[in-house]
Formats: sequence, structure tokens, C-alpha cells
Amino acid sequence: MRLFTAIELPETVKSTLSRICCGLPRARWVPEEQMHLTLRFIGEFNENRLDELDECLATVDVESFPLTLKGVGCFPPRRDPTVLWVGVDDPVPLIELKRRIDRALAEIGVPRESRKFAPHCTLARVARTPLGRTTSFLVEHSDLRLEPFAVSGFHLFSSLLTPKGAVHRHEAEYPFAGQEGL
Repeated sequence: MRLFTAIELPETVKSTLSRICCGLPRARWVPEEQMHLTLRFIGEFNENRLDELDECLATVDVESFPLTLKGVGCFPPRRDPTVLWVGVDDPVPLIELKRRIDRALAEIGVPRESRKFAPHCTLARVARTPLGRTTSFLVEHSDLRLEPFAVSGFHLFSSLLTPKGAVHRHEAEYPFAGQEGL
């Protein structure tokens, strides 16, 4: 299985983001139901070890924290863009959560990621979209700031690659201590 951990965005946030996901020729917009904020890409994982992974991730805990999505940007930052994203106002709590997930995964032998963590929610893939149109989109939405929402846990997702893009499926939820049943 191809797995990753992520913050599930509230429906109101997804709906707001989906309203700006338009107007770029040949952009492949992320469907509203697939929007999330990736914490840690795990990659291919042996299905026989899913119980071990579940137990490992269940040990990860931080205090619930507010999260505000703010601004738009692109990857790569200094070349022709291939990905458009919305960023995070204060990434410190997310960085701490990811650090704890990394530590837990290392205990069961999952290799560390080589990429630096850049918290974001992908909006579109734009590899063949005209640069001028992409730049206009970035300028138009540069002051985007959504209402804060509470992060009270994280999720495990599987990802199936298809010709039309990845399809994500919710596999498990990990609420922070004191958040069960909320």
C-alpha cells in the first residue's frame, strides 16, 4: 500500500478553496473531496505490517491547535510552476506534529523523508498551463486567508495512482488525547 499521514480539512475550508480552483487552462485541479494537508509521506508499506503502523501512529500526540490557511504559492519556487498550493499561517504546531510522527515511524523502521517539510494544501498541477495565467492566479489570490479551524488529530490515507491522478482513501484516524468522541 502507498500511504501518507495528513490533516483532513473541514468541509467549509474545502468548499472555500474549491471556489478559487478555476480559470487556468490545462490545470488539473484537486477535487474538493481529495483536499488535505500532508504531514508525512510514508510510501509503499507492507500490508502485513498495518497493525504495527496503526499502533505506532496511535502513540503520536500533541495538544489540539488552531490552523489558518493563508496565501498561495507554487512549486518549484524559482522555475516554471508545476504545483499550485495554499500555505499555512503559523507552521510551528504542524512542524512539531510531523516531528513526532517521524520519530514514531523511525521506531518501526520507516526511513526518514529526504525532502524538507513545507506545509501546504495542493490546489492544482499546472505543468502545461501558460506561465502568465499561472502568475495572474498567484497574484489574484496572494492575500487569501481562511478562517482558522481546530486540528484535533490526524489521519492515515492510502493513495492509488491512476491515469487521472491519485485517489486517496481514508484508512484510520488518530485523535489527540482528550479529543476522542468530539
